[in-house]
Amino acid sequence: MSAITEVQSYVHFHGAPTKGKILMVASSPSISQQTGWPIGFWAAELTHPLRVFQEAGYEVELVSTEGGKLMMDTYSNPTDPSGYSAHDVISLGYMQQKWFNDLLENTPKLTEVDTKNYVAIFLVGGQGPMYTYRGNKDLEKLFATFYESGKPSAAVCHSTTLLLEAQKSNGQLIVKGKTWTGFADAEEEFADQAVGQKIQPYRIESEARKIEDTTFKVAAPFSAYAIADGNLITGQQQNSGAAAAELLVKMLDK
Repeated sequence: MSAITEVQSYVHFHGAPTKGKILMVASSPSISQQTGWPIGFWAAELTHPLRVFQEAGYEVELVSTEGGKLMMDTYSNPTDPSGYSAHDVISLGYMQQKWFNDLLENTPKLTEVDTKNYVAIFLVGGQGPMYTYRGNKDLEKLFATFYESGKPSAAVCHSTTLLLEAQKSNGQLIVKGKTWTGFADAEEEFADQAVGQKIQPYRIESEARKIEDTTFKVAAPFSAYAIADGNLITGQQQNSGAAAAELLVKMLDK
């Protein structure tokens, strides 16, 4: 008799039973005070983790800082004439789905969620978070609630700006005693040189290195790099979303 090999893969379809819900948070649209550009979330930092979560059997709910319609940073849109993200076929694929576009059209505000309904939190980056996450006490409290309950708590790219100030209930920074990553100074320098001006109002790596009793690490510019230290998960930039999501899923599936 010939040998029989069976392979079963699981991809979550809406309405199917899931392992649990992961809360993803994205920036509502804003305007950069540095450049005057309209800014929002980075497409790949939503879609690449989303694919990892769905394929692992988790449902995802998306909320935003202010609620309502979300906007991709222009350069992250694979259909943008610049061609900067034309290689991002994952985002392009999601953009063909009506349910995904409906998801972006009307998001709940982050203050409307009940953390008990979710198994993890994942912060989507982009340019918007530099203005909409930093100093956002509601988001700091939400993230800290997940973190202190022992649930996987992830942030990637510019969303890690939240960790510069986010505190636990005892008043200590979440990153105290932790090793973490985020958008690197070398990557900011590359971006600034590419457009011929300073894009961001400050640099996350420079600010992180001012914090005592924390270790901020970066890998080669624009390489996929993510760190898990306890239940805190961080990714360096837009190419690190899937890596951070995989660490989160691994933590949940233990």
